[in-house]
Amino acid sequence: MSYQKYGISPQLVERVKTKMKNPVMKEKVKVLIDGVTKADLQNSAKVRRLVKSSAAILNEKFTSADEDKLVKFVIDQKIDPNNTLHLIKLWGMFR
Repeated sequence: MSYQKYGISPQLVERVKTKMKNPVMKEKVKVLIDGVTKADLQNSAKVRRLVKSSAAILNEKFTSADEDKLVKFVIDQKIDPNNTLHLIKLWGMFR
């Protein structure tokens, strides 16, 4: 899995996936990322803010090293939220 190359633990991913199954948390995260653009996802300060806000919503405690790994991962993926193929690729990574 691609995220493991960045040092992101599978246990963390599984915990977040489980929490995202909760409709209330999922909706809060959806509201947080509503309107996010490709340019936003290439800006490390904005990505870091999204990571911190998501962590607060999901009640996850990330170390600064974890945050750095997550930010680098998101930026390196060059995600375009308006591109269906990018979203399918991400879905496959975290299925």
